[in-house]
Amino acid sequence: MNNYETVFILTPVLSDDQVKETVEGVKKELAKGGATIVNEEAWGLKKLAYPIEKKSTGYYFLIEFDAEPTIVEKVETYFRRQDRVIRFITVKNDKYAAEYAAKRRSLKQPKAEAAEA
Repeated sequence: MNNYETVFILTPVLSDDQVKETVEGVKKELAKGGATIVNEEAWGLKKLAYPIEKKSTGYYFLIEFDAEPTIVEKVETYFRRQDRVIRFITVKNDKYAAEYAAKRRSLKQPKAEAAEA
């Protein structure tokens, strides 16, 4: 199993329900292929570096997962079929990137726990 992370941008004209529905669809597609989701982050609405499809903002999401290499092609096909996804990229993390991602997650979690208390 390899460690991957995918970042995708959704069109900004979606409602909150449509955004959640699309993210759940991506997670279902990963689960259907046997992937294990390690981390997911919603980065929110951000300005794009350049206009895409005449849009200057988009909803950014990151999903980190462990999976077999064949899953990547299936997930990217899912992205291409969605009108709501305007850009995506999936990268395979080497051992150093996976260690850095784990360290970043561990540093982020105490802040989230402190906010809950």
